[in-house]
Amino acid sequence: MPPGGDVVDPDELAARWADAWRPEQVAGRLDGVGTPWCVVAGWALDLFRGGQSRPHGDLEIAVPEAGFAEVRDRFPECAFDAVGSGRIWEGADTDVLAATHQTWLRDRASGRYLFDVFREPHEGGTWICRRDESLRLPYDAIIARTVDGIPFLVPELVLLFKAKEPRPKDRADFDGVLPLLSRARCEVLSGWLTRMHPGHPWLRELARR
Repeated sequence: MPPGGDVVDPDELAARWADAWRPEQVAGRLDGVGTPWCVVAGWALDLFRGGQSRPHGDLEIAVPEAGFAEVRDRFPECAFDAVGSGRIWEGADTDVLAATHQTWLRDRASGRYLFDVFREPHEGGTWICRRDESLRLPYDAIIARTVDGIPFLVPELVLLFKAKEPRPKDRADFDGVLPLLSRARCEVLSGWLTRMHPGHPWLRELARR
């Protein structure tokens, strides 16, 4: 992590996320951008399910690192703060952005955070998993869309990221989405879990699908 950055009180941080956007709000502002982007994490699973299943404290999207500037330019009224290891670098410069992965979009007028941007590694049109660089897929293979056209990360990848250190909400997300996964999606997720998290408890449940 780069030097500096501020540690924010958890209660203050929760208050600053109180006005987090919904996926359709981001999609409206990013309509027509050339860089591939998608909703990730819990909201992505709800888009896959076709409805909101639980409250969400924030909204996260992913973009190729090289496409971040195009996304940033759609929000001239906002600042982008880099985040990492529990610290926040407000209005992060190029060096801080290069050393971090997450970026929170902050409304300059209110100081509230609206959504989180993951700047993902890639090679051209190929996405690279930041936890295992051998996992590489074309963007059109990892992004699905709702009937309204909102792009979201395919559920097997969302669950792969949630599997590392699953919290109660991650377990609930897995339980809710598992009945909706095709056998093909289950097999793909099982293969990734076996490679990255051998012996993971979700493997047994996936095998029964």
